[in-house]
Amino acid sequence: MAQVPDKDATVSDAHAEFMKERFEVELEFLQCLANPWYINIIAQQGYFDQPEFVNYLKYLKYWQQPEYARFVVYPHALAFLDLLQNKTFRDEIKKIDEATRIHELQYHHWRWPNFKEESADESKADTSS
Repeated sequence: MAQVPDKDATVSDAHAEFMKERFEVELEFLQCLANPWYINIIAQQGYFDQPEFVNYLKYLKYWQQPEYARFVVYPHALAFLDLLQNKTFRDEIKKIDEATRIHELQYHHWRWPNFKEESADESKADTSS
């Protein structure tokens, strides 16, 4: 006599597969946030004007917990996720000049870990000496 598949086991397997795929998709999207140009493009497309998308960004903050953060390859993604919680940042990143500035800062951070952006006050002090 043929054995009837256990309905609960089938549902459980399907749920486990769904959760695995969800984990991978959310991680992939989160890591895209490490790229200022990607953030700029989705800002220009109006995603940050949608309350549902802003709520999704809030939801993704669970990735900052150590048990999830250990899977993140690009830690800048977590820093940008924090910045994206701020409406002012979401509005500013739409501007190409701001995306360029952030990209340059990120590049300098990777290239020279002790690099700090010189403030306007510091540069004025240097030129007036």
